Amino acid sequence: MATMNWRNLGAYADCFLSLGDTGTQSGSLIDFPATVLMARNKKISKRNNGDSDMRKKMVETREKKMGTAFSPSKFAAQPFPLNTTSQNNPLTIPTTASPFLGSTRKLIRLSSSSNLNLRRRSGTVVKENKSKSTPNLLITKEEGLELYEDMVLGRAFEDKCAKMYYERKMLGFVHLYNGQEAVSTGFIRLLKQQDSIVCTYRDHVQALSKGVSARAVMSELLGKATGCCRGQGGSMHIFSREHNMLGGFAFIGEGIPIATGAAFTSKYKREVLKEADCGHVSLAFFGDGTCNNGQFYECLNMAALWKLPIVFVVENNLWAIGMSHLRATSVPQIYKKGPAFGMPGVHVDGMDVLKVREVAKEAIGRARRGEGPTLVECETYRFRGHSLADPDKLRDPAEKAHYAARDPITALKKYLIENSLANEADLKAIDKKIDEVVEEAVEFADESPVPPQSQLHKHVFADPKGSGIGPDGRYRCEDPKFTEGTAQV
Repeated sequence: MATMNWRNLGAYADCFLSLGDTGTQSGSLIDFPATVLMARNKKISKRNNGDSDMRKKMVETREKKMGTAFSPSKFAAQPFPLNTTSQNNPLTIPTTASPFLGSTRKLIRLSSSSNLNLRRRSGTVVKENKSKSTPNLLITKEEGLELYEDMVLGRAFEDKCAKMYYERKMLGFVHLYNGQEAVSTGFIRLLKQQDSIVCTYRDHVQALSKGVSARAVMSELLGKATGCCRGQGGSMHIFSREHNMLGGFAFIGEGIPIATGAAFTSKYKREVLKEADCGHVSLAFFGDGTCNNGQFYECLNMAALWKLPIVFVVENNLWAIGMSHLRATSVPQIYKKGPAFGMPGVHVDGMDVLKVREVAKEAIGRARRGEGPTLVECETYRFRGHSLADPDKLRDPAEKAHYAARDPITALKKYLIENSLANEADLKAIDKKIDEVVEEAVEFADESPVPPQSQLHKHVFADPKGSGIGPDGRYRCEDPKFTEGTAQV
Protein backbone atom coordinates (compact mmCIF):
# COMPACT_ATOMS: atom_id res chain seq x y z
CA MET A 1 0.00 0.00 0.00
CA ALA A 2 2.88 2.38 0.76
CA THR A 3 4.33 1.77 -2.72
CA MET A 4 0.97 2.41 -4.36
CA ASN A 5 0.49 5.69 -2.51
CA TRP A 6 3.93 6.96 -3.49
CA ARG A 7 3.27 6.04 -7.11
CA ASN A 8 0.08 8.08 -7.13
CA LEU A 9 1.79 10.98 -5.41
CA GLY A 10 4.54 10.93 -8.02
CA ALA A 11 1.97 10.84 -10.82
CA TYR A 12 0.21 13.90 -9.36
CA ALA A 13 3.54 15.74 -9.19
CA ASP A 14 4.40 14.82 -12.79
CA CYS A 15 1.03 16.02 -14.03
CA PHE A 16 1.31 19.31 -12.19
CA LEU A 17 4.79 20.03 -13.50
CA SER A 18 3.65 19.34 -17.05
CA LEU A 19 0.47 21.46 -16.89
CA GLY A 20 1.90 24.38 -18.90
CA ASP A 21 -0.69 25.39 -21.52
CA THR A 22 -3.27 22.83 -20.36
CA GLY A 23 -4.36 25.01 -17.45
CA THR A 24 -6.25 28.26 -17.75
CA GLN A 25 -3.16 29.95 -16.40
CA SER A 26 0.27 28.43 -17.01
CA GLY A 27 1.60 26.83 -13.86
CA SER A 28 -1.42 27.93 -11.83
CA LEU A 29 -3.62 25.86 -9.56
CA ILE A 30 -6.89 27.25 -10.87
CA ASP A 31 -7.83 24.16 -12.88
CA PHE A 32 -5.39 21.90 -11.10
CA PRO A 33 -7.81 19.22 -9.80
CA ALA A 34 -9.59 18.68 -13.12
CA THR A 35 -6.40 18.79 -15.19
CA VAL A 36 -4.57 16.47 -12.86
CA LEU A 37 -7.36 13.93 -12.97
CA MET A 38 -7.46 13.95 -16.80
CA ALA A 39 -3.70 13.55 -17.13
CA ARG A 40 -3.55 11.06 -14.31
CA ASN A 41 -6.17 8.83 -15.93
CA LYS A 42 -4.14 8.67 -19.17
CA LYS A 43 -0.73 8.32 -17.58
CA ILE A 44 -1.22 5.79 -14.82
CA SER A 45 -4.39 3.91 -15.71
CA LYS A 46 -2.48 0.83 -16.81
CA ARG A 47 -0.14 0.92 -13.87
CA ASN A 48 -3.00 1.21 -11.40
CA ASN A 49 -5.15 -1.57 -12.82
CA GLY A 50 -3.31 -4.12 -10.77
CA ASP A 51 -3.33 -1.89 -7.71
CA SER A 52 -7.07 -1.29 -8.02
CA ASP A 53 -7.81 -5.01 -8.12
CA MET A 54 -5.63 -5.57 -5.09
CA ARG A 55 -7.23 -2.65 -3.24
CA LYS A 56 -10.71 -3.95 -4.06
CA LYS A 57 -9.88 -7.37 -2.67
CA MET A 58 -8.44 -5.83 0.50
CA VAL A 59 -11.56 -3.71 1.07
CA GLU A 60 -13.81 -6.74 0.58
CA THR A 61 -11.76 -8.78 3.02
CA ARG A 62 -11.75 -5.97 5.59
CA GLU A 63 -15.51 -5.49 5.31
CA LYS A 64 -16.11 -9.18 5.88
CA LYS A 65 -14.00 -9.09 9.03
CA MET A 66 -15.49 -5.90 10.39
CA GLY A 67 -19.10 -6.63 9.45
CA THR A 68 -21.20 -3.71 10.56
CA ALA A 69 -18.92 -2.80 13.45
CA PHE A 70 -18.24 0.64 12.05
CA SER A 71 -21.44 1.22 10.13
CA PRO A 72 -23.06 4.65 10.59
CA SER A 73 -26.31 3.05 11.69
CA LYS A 74 -24.57 1.57 14.70
CA PHE A 75 -22.30 4.37 15.82
CA ALA A 76 -23.72 7.63 14.51
CA ALA A 77 -26.68 8.50 16.66
CA GLN A 78 -29.35 10.36 14.77
CA PRO A 79 -28.86 14.12 15.12
CA PHE A 80 -31.19 15.50 17.73
CA PRO A 81 -33.89 17.55 16.04
CA LEU A 82 -34.07 21.27 16.50
CA ASN A 83 -37.32 22.89 17.47
CA THR A 84 -37.86 26.34 16.06
CA THR A 85 -41.57 26.21 15.34
CA SER A 86 -42.91 25.49 18.79
CA GLN A 87 -41.50 25.69 22.28
CA ASN A 88 -44.46 23.99 23.90
CA ASN A 89 -43.03 20.58 23.19
CA PRO A 90 -39.22 20.66 23.13
CA LEU A 91 -39.09 17.44 21.15
CA THR A 92 -41.29 18.53 18.24
CA ILE A 93 -39.49 17.78 15.01
CA PRO A 94 -39.84 20.26 12.15
CA THR A 95 -39.56 18.89 8.65
CA THR A 96 -37.65 21.81 7.17
CA ALA A 97 -33.96 22.54 7.21
CA SER A 98 -32.53 23.87 10.44
CA PRO A 99 -32.10 27.66 10.54
CA PHE A 100 -28.95 27.17 12.61
CA LEU A 101 -26.05 28.67 10.70
CA GLY A 102 -23.87 25.65 11.28
CA SER A 103 -26.35 23.09 9.94
CA THR A 104 -27.06 22.16 6.35
CA ARG A 105 -28.78 18.81 6.77
CA LYS A 106 -32.49 17.99 6.61
CA LEU A 107 -34.23 16.78 9.74
CA ILE A 108 -36.05 13.49 10.09
CA ARG A 109 -39.71 13.37 9.10
CA LEU A 110 -41.94 11.52 11.55
CA SER A 111 -45.59 10.63 11.52
CA SER A 112 -47.63 13.46 12.98
CA SER A 113 -49.50 11.00 15.18
CA SER A 114 -46.42 9.72 16.95
CA ASN A 115 -44.79 11.06 20.08
CA LEU A 116 -41.16 10.58 20.93
CA ASN A 117 -39.51 8.58 23.64
CA LEU A 118 -35.82 7.99 24.10
CA ARG A 119 -34.33 4.61 24.88
CA ARG A 120 -30.93 2.94 24.64
CA ARG A 121 -29.78 0.51 21.98
CA SER A 122 -26.19 -0.29 21.02
CA GLY A 123 -24.91 2.96 22.52
CA THR A 124 -26.97 5.25 20.30
CA VAL A 125 -29.85 7.61 20.90
CA VAL A 126 -32.89 6.14 19.16
CA LYS A 127 -36.54 7.10 18.92
CA GLU A 128 -39.59 4.96 19.43
CA ASN A 129 -43.33 5.52 19.26
CA LYS A 130 -45.19 6.02 22.49
CA SER A 131 -48.87 5.97 23.27
CA LYS A 132 -50.49 9.31 22.59
CA SER A 133 -52.49 9.14 25.80
CA THR A 134 -49.34 9.18 27.97
CA PRO A 135 -48.11 12.64 29.02
CA ASN A 136 -44.74 13.42 27.49
CA LEU A 137 -43.27 15.61 30.23
CA LEU A 138 -39.52 15.20 30.36
CA ILE A 139 -39.04 16.55 33.87
CA THR A 140 -40.81 16.74 37.22
CA LYS A 141 -41.65 19.99 38.94
CA GLU A 142 -38.65 19.63 41.27
CA GLU A 143 -36.30 18.98 38.36
CA GLY A 144 -37.70 21.89 36.39
CA LEU A 145 -37.25 24.34 39.25
CA GLU A 146 -33.72 23.06 39.84
CA LEU A 147 -32.81 23.59 36.19
CA TYR A 148 -34.34 27.05 36.18
CA GLU A 149 -32.53 28.10 39.35
CA ASP A 150 -29.17 26.90 38.06
CA MET A 151 -29.56 28.72 34.75
CA VAL A 152 -30.75 31.94 36.39
CA LEU A 153 -27.80 31.80 38.80
CA GLY A 154 -25.38 31.54 35.88
CA ARG A 155 -27.00 34.44 34.01
CA ALA A 156 -27.26 36.73 37.04
CA PHE A 157 -23.69 35.97 38.08
CA GLU A 158 -22.33 36.81 34.63
CA ASP A 159 -24.36 40.01 34.40
CA LYS A 160 -22.92 41.11 37.74
CA CYS A 161 -19.41 40.29 36.48
CA ALA A 162 -19.95 42.56 33.47
CA LYS A 163 -21.10 45.40 35.71
CA MET A 164 -18.10 45.06 38.01
CA TYR A 165 -15.69 44.78 35.06
CA TYR A 166 -16.89 48.03 33.52
CA GLU A 167 -16.62 49.65 36.97
CA ARG A 168 -12.95 48.53 36.98
CA LYS A 169 -13.47 46.32 40.02
CA MET A 170 -12.58 43.19 38.04
CA LEU A 171 -9.32 43.10 36.11
CA GLY A 172 -7.90 40.96 33.34
CA PHE A 173 -9.77 39.14 30.58
CA VAL A 174 -13.30 38.04 31.45
CA HIS A 175 -15.27 35.76 29.12
CA LEU A 176 -18.97 35.47 29.89
CA TYR A 177 -21.33 32.56 29.30
CA ASN A 178 -24.59 34.42 28.64
CA GLY A 179 -26.78 32.45 26.23
CA GLN A 180 -25.04 29.10 26.68
CA GLU A 181 -26.51 28.18 30.09
CA ALA A 182 -28.56 25.28 28.73
CA VAL A 183 -25.39 23.35 27.91
CA SER A 184 -23.80 23.66 31.34
CA THR A 185 -27.01 23.04 33.25
CA GLY A 186 -28.22 20.26 30.97
CA PHE A 187 -25.06 18.22 31.45
CA ILE A 188 -23.53 19.08 34.82
CA ARG A 189 -26.70 18.85 36.90
CA LEU A 190 -26.83 15.14 36.00
CA LEU A 191 -23.37 14.45 37.45
CA LYS A 192 -22.27 13.12 40.81
CA GLN A 193 -19.78 15.01 42.93
CA GLN A 194 -17.05 12.43 42.12
CA ASP A 195 -17.49 13.03 38.39
CA SER A 196 -15.00 15.43 36.80
CA ILE A 197 -15.39 18.33 34.42
CA VAL A 198 -12.87 20.33 32.43
CA CYS A 199 -13.75 23.47 30.48
CA THR A 200 -12.32 26.51 28.75
CA TYR A 201 -11.66 30.09 29.86
CA ARG A 202 -15.45 30.63 29.80
CA ASP A 203 -15.72 28.67 33.04
CA HIS A 204 -17.60 30.62 35.74
CA VAL A 205 -20.99 29.06 35.09
CA GLN A 206 -19.71 25.49 34.81
CA ALA A 207 -18.08 25.92 38.23
CA LEU A 208 -21.37 27.16 39.69
CA SER A 209 -23.29 24.26 38.13
CA LYS A 210 -20.77 21.81 39.60
CA GLY A 211 -21.42 23.15 43.09
CA VAL A 212 -18.65 25.68 43.66
CA SER A 213 -20.20 28.50 45.69
CA ALA A 214 -20.87 31.90 44.20
CA ARG A 215 -18.78 33.33 47.05
CA ALA A 216 -15.72 31.29 46.09
CA VAL A 217 -15.99 32.05 42.37
CA MET A 218 -16.59 35.79 42.85
CA SER A 219 -13.71 36.05 45.32
CA GLU A 220 -11.47 34.34 42.80
CA LEU A 221 -12.47 36.80 40.10
CA LEU A 222 -11.55 39.67 42.40
CA GLY A 223 -8.20 38.07 43.28
CA LYS A 224 -9.03 37.51 46.94
CA ALA A 225 -7.54 34.95 49.32
CA THR A 226 -11.00 33.42 49.88
CA GLY A 227 -11.31 32.48 46.20
CA CYS A 228 -11.43 28.86 45.14
CA CYS A 229 -7.79 29.19 43.95
CA ARG A 230 -6.78 31.62 46.71
CA GLY A 231 -6.98 34.45 44.18
CA GLN A 232 -4.17 33.07 42.02
CA GLY A 233 -6.27 31.56 39.22
CA GLY A 234 -8.54 34.37 38.20
CA SER A 235 -11.34 34.26 35.67
CA MET A 236 -9.82 31.76 33.25
CA HIS A 237 -8.52 29.21 35.75
CA ILE A 238 -11.34 28.28 38.12
CA PHE A 239 -10.45 25.07 39.95
CA SER A 240 -11.95 23.11 42.84
CA ARG A 241 -10.60 19.73 43.88
CA GLU A 242 -13.48 19.29 46.30
CA HIS A 243 -16.00 19.48 43.46
CA ASN A 244 -13.78 17.80 40.84
CA MET A 245 -13.82 20.94 38.77
CA LEU A 246 -10.43 20.28 37.18
CA GLY A 247 -10.01 23.72 35.79
CA GLY A 248 -10.73 26.26 33.19
CA PHE A 249 -7.95 26.45 30.63
CA ALA A 250 -6.85 29.57 28.79
CA PHE A 251 -5.50 27.79 25.71
CA ILE A 252 -8.03 25.97 23.59
CA GLY A 253 -7.72 22.21 23.55
CA GLU A 254 -5.38 21.86 26.51
CA GLY A 255 -8.16 20.76 28.86
CA ILE A 256 -9.26 17.83 26.69
CA PRO A 257 -6.23 15.63 27.55
CA ILE A 258 -6.79 16.39 31.25
CA ALA A 259 -10.39 15.18 31.03
CA THR A 260 -9.26 12.13 29.07
CA GLY A 261 -6.68 11.39 31.77
CA ALA A 262 -9.34 11.68 34.48
CA ALA A 263 -11.49 9.21 32.55
CA PHE A 264 -8.54 6.84 32.26
CA THR A 265 -8.00 7.10 36.03
CA SER A 266 -11.59 6.05 36.63
CA LYS A 267 -11.32 3.07 34.29
CA TYR A 268 -7.95 2.02 35.76
CA LYS A 269 -9.27 2.13 39.33
CA ARG A 270 -12.30 0.07 38.40
CA GLU A 271 -10.69 -2.54 36.15
CA VAL A 272 -7.12 -2.83 37.45
CA LEU A 273 -7.36 -1.82 41.09
CA LYS A 274 -10.76 -3.51 41.36
CA GLU A 275 -12.50 -0.55 42.97
CA ALA A 276 -16.00 -1.64 42.10
CA ASP A 277 -17.61 1.61 43.24
CA CYS A 278 -15.45 3.72 40.91
CA GLY A 279 -17.79 4.50 38.05
CA HIS A 280 -16.83 8.13 37.69
CA VAL A 281 -17.40 10.01 34.45
CA SER A 282 -15.53 12.94 32.91
CA LEU A 283 -16.94 15.76 30.80
CA ALA A 284 -14.75 17.84 28.50
CA PHE A 285 -16.31 21.16 27.47
CA PHE A 286 -14.76 23.04 24.56
CA GLY A 287 -15.74 25.22 21.63
CA ASP A 288 -16.03 24.82 17.89
CA GLY A 289 -12.64 26.45 17.30
CA THR A 290 -10.97 23.70 19.34
CA CYS A 291 -12.21 21.03 16.96
CA ASN A 292 -9.53 21.97 14.44
CA ASN A 293 -6.88 21.32 17.07
CA GLY A 294 -4.79 18.14 17.07
CA GLN A 295 -5.38 17.32 20.74
CA PHE A 296 -9.09 16.97 20.01
CA TYR A 297 -8.52 14.18 17.49
CA GLU A 298 -5.82 12.48 19.53
CA CYS A 299 -8.07 12.27 22.56
CA LEU A 300 -11.07 11.06 20.55
CA ASN A 301 -8.91 8.23 19.27
CA MET A 302 -7.52 7.37 22.69
CA ALA A 303 -10.91 7.48 24.40
CA ALA A 304 -12.52 5.25 21.77
CA LEU A 305 -9.57 2.84 21.74
CA TRP A 306 -9.77 2.27 25.50
CA LYS A 307 -13.54 2.85 25.87
CA LEU A 308 -12.99 5.58 28.43
CA PRO A 309 -15.93 6.97 30.46
CA ILE A 310 -15.90 10.45 28.96
CA VAL A 311 -18.29 12.73 27.08
CA PHE A 312 -16.82 15.29 24.69
CA VAL A 313 -19.16 18.30 24.75
CA VAL A 314 -18.72 20.78 21.90
CA GLU A 315 -20.22 24.17 22.72
CA ASN A 316 -20.55 25.34 19.14
CA ASN A 317 -21.47 29.00 19.47
CA LEU A 318 -20.60 29.46 15.77
CA TRP A 319 -17.73 31.88 16.41
CA ALA A 320 -14.11 31.34 17.45
CA ILE A 321 -13.44 34.86 18.70
CA GLY A 322 -14.03 36.68 15.37
CA MET A 323 -13.76 33.70 13.03
CA SER A 324 -16.99 32.20 11.73
CA HIS A 325 -17.18 28.46 12.21
CA LEU A 326 -18.33 28.04 8.62
CA ARG A 327 -15.25 29.79 7.25
CA ALA A 328 -12.80 27.87 9.41
CA THR A 329 -13.98 24.26 9.16
CA SER A 330 -14.18 22.09 6.06
CA VAL A 331 -16.93 19.92 7.57
CA PRO A 332 -19.03 22.19 9.84
CA GLN A 333 -21.03 19.30 11.34
CA ILE A 334 -18.67 18.48 14.20
CA TYR A 335 -20.76 15.58 15.50
CA LYS A 336 -19.92 13.64 12.33
CA LYS A 337 -16.34 13.31 13.53
CA GLY A 338 -17.47 10.93 16.29
CA PRO A 339 -18.26 7.89 14.10
CA ALA A 340 -14.89 8.30 12.38
CA PHE A 341 -13.35 7.24 15.69
CA GLY A 342 -15.92 4.57 16.49
CA MET A 343 -18.10 6.53 18.90
CA PRO A 344 -21.60 8.00 18.64
CA GLY A 345 -21.82 11.54 17.36
CA VAL A 346 -24.93 13.46 18.42
CA HIS A 347 -26.16 16.91 17.40
CA VAL A 348 -28.48 18.74 19.79
CA ASP A 349 -30.10 22.14 20.05
CA GLY A 350 -27.92 23.80 22.68
CA MET A 351 -30.50 26.52 23.26
CA ASP A 352 -32.99 24.02 24.74
CA VAL A 353 -31.99 22.67 28.15
CA LEU A 354 -34.50 19.81 27.96
CA LYS A 355 -33.08 18.51 24.71
CA VAL A 356 -29.55 18.86 26.03
CA ARG A 357 -30.54 17.03 29.20
CA GLU A 358 -32.02 14.08 27.32
CA VAL A 359 -28.89 13.64 25.22
CA ALA A 360 -26.70 14.11 28.31
CA LYS A 361 -28.58 11.36 30.16
CA GLU A 362 -27.84 8.87 27.43
CA ALA A 363 -24.21 9.92 26.91
CA ILE A 364 -23.37 9.97 30.63
CA GLY A 365 -25.22 6.68 31.12
CA ARG A 366 -23.20 5.03 28.35
CA ALA A 367 -19.96 6.22 29.92
CA ARG A 368 -20.97 5.03 33.40
CA ARG A 369 -21.98 1.61 32.09
CA GLY A 370 -18.58 1.16 30.48
CA GLU A 371 -19.83 1.53 26.90
CA GLY A 372 -17.30 4.19 25.98
CA PRO A 373 -17.20 7.85 24.95
CA THR A 374 -19.69 10.04 23.09
CA LEU A 375 -19.20 13.21 21.07
CA VAL A 376 -22.05 15.70 21.53
CA GLU A 377 -22.27 18.89 19.50
CA CYS A 378 -24.46 21.51 21.18
CA GLU A 379 -25.25 24.33 18.80
CA THR A 380 -25.63 27.40 20.95
CA TYR A 381 -24.83 31.12 20.90
CA ARG A 382 -23.15 33.61 23.19
CA PHE A 383 -25.07 36.82 23.77
CA ARG A 384 -21.99 38.93 24.43
CA GLY A 385 -18.67 39.42 22.67
CA HIS A 386 -15.82 36.97 22.94
CA SER A 387 -14.72 38.76 26.10
CA LEU A 388 -15.78 41.94 27.83
CA ALA A 389 -12.97 43.68 25.96
CA ASP A 390 -14.59 42.70 22.64
CA PRO A 391 -16.92 45.38 21.18
CA ASP A 392 -18.68 42.60 19.24
CA LYS A 393 -18.89 44.43 15.91
CA LEU A 394 -18.15 41.43 13.65
CA ARG A 395 -21.37 39.48 14.07
CA ASP A 396 -24.45 40.42 12.08
CA PRO A 397 -27.08 42.21 14.25
CA ALA A 398 -29.79 40.09 12.61
CA GLU A 399 -27.95 36.93 13.61
CA LYS A 400 -27.65 38.12 17.21
CA ALA A 401 -31.32 39.07 17.30
CA HIS A 402 -32.31 35.64 15.96
CA TYR A 403 -30.59 33.83 18.80
CA ALA A 404 -31.61 36.35 21.45
CA ALA A 405 -35.21 35.46 20.60
CA ARG A 406 -34.36 31.84 21.48
CA ASP A 407 -33.08 32.64 24.98
CA PRO A 408 -32.79 29.26 26.79
CA ILE A 409 -33.99 30.66 30.12
CA THR A 410 -37.08 32.23 28.55
CA ALA A 411 -37.81 28.97 26.72
CA LEU A 412 -37.59 26.90 29.93
CA LYS A 413 -39.74 29.38 31.81
CA LYS A 414 -42.42 29.11 29.13
CA TYR A 415 -42.27 25.31 29.20
CA LEU A 416 -42.65 25.18 32.99
CA ILE A 417 -45.66 27.49 33.02
CA GLU A 418 -47.46 25.98 30.02
CA ASN A 419 -47.09 22.48 31.43
CA SER A 420 -48.24 23.53 34.93
CA LEU A 421 -44.90 22.65 36.49
CA ALA A 422 -44.53 26.14 37.97
CA ASN A 423 -46.27 29.48 38.07
CA GLU A 424 -45.02 33.04 37.85
CA ALA A 425 -44.83 33.34 41.64
CA ASP A 426 -42.57 30.27 41.88
CA LEU A 427 -40.17 31.60 39.29
CA LYS A 428 -40.13 35.15 40.68
CA ALA A 429 -39.24 33.70 44.09
CA ILE A 430 -36.26 31.95 42.51
CA ASP A 431 -35.21 35.14 40.71
CA LYS A 432 -35.27 37.04 44.00
CA LYS A 433 -33.33 34.31 45.79
CA ILE A 434 -30.62 34.32 43.13
CA ASP A 435 -30.29 38.11 43.19
CA GLU A 436 -29.66 37.90 46.92
CA VAL A 437 -27.11 35.09 46.48
CA VAL A 438 -25.15 37.10 43.91
CA GLU A 439 -25.24 40.33 45.91
CA GLU A 440 -24.08 38.47 49.01
CA ALA A 441 -21.24 36.90 47.02
CA VAL A 442 -20.09 40.35 45.88
CA GLU A 443 -20.17 41.69 49.44
CA PHE A 444 -18.23 38.69 50.70
CA ALA A 445 -15.60 39.08 47.98
CA ASP A 446 -15.26 42.83 48.58
CA GLU A 447 -14.65 42.30 52.28
CA SER A 448 -12.24 39.39 51.80
CA PRO A 449 -8.50 40.04 52.21
CA VAL A 450 -6.04 40.05 49.34
CA PRO A 451 -3.47 37.23 49.38
CA PRO A 452 -0.30 37.93 51.36
CA GLN A 453 2.85 38.51 49.37
CA SER A 454 4.35 35.29 50.73
CA GLN A 455 1.64 33.32 48.95
CA LEU A 456 3.31 34.16 45.64
CA HIS A 457 5.93 31.48 46.35
CA LYS A 458 3.54 28.80 47.60
CA HIS A 459 2.54 25.80 45.49
CA VAL A 460 5.42 26.42 43.08
CA PHE A 461 7.74 23.66 44.24
CA ALA A 462 6.20 20.27 45.03
CA ASP A 463 9.19 18.66 46.79
CA PRO A 464 9.77 20.11 50.30
CA LYS A 465 13.23 18.47 50.37
CA GLY A 466 14.25 20.05 47.10
CA SER A 467 14.11 23.66 46.10
CA GLY A 468 10.89 24.49 47.90
CA ILE A 469 10.97 24.69 51.69
CA GLY A 470 14.24 24.74 53.61
CA PRO A 471 14.92 22.89 56.89
CA ASP A 472 14.05 26.03 58.84
CA GLY A 473 10.54 25.99 57.33
CA ARG A 474 11.18 29.06 55.20
CA TYR A 475 10.74 29.13 51.46
CA ARG A 476 14.19 28.82 49.90
CA CYS A 477 13.25 31.25 47.14
CA GLU A 478 12.91 33.95 49.80
CA ASP A 479 16.60 33.52 50.65
CA PRO A 480 18.66 36.27 48.90
CA LYS A 481 21.30 33.66 48.07
CA PHE A 482 18.78 31.38 46.36
CA THR A 483 19.44 32.79 42.88
CA GLU A 484 23.22 33.18 43.20
CA GLY A 485 24.99 31.96 40.10
CA THR A 486 21.94 31.97 37.87
CA ALA A 487 23.23 34.96 35.91
CA GLN A 488 26.32 33.05 34.88
CA VAL A 489 24.25 30.03 33.88
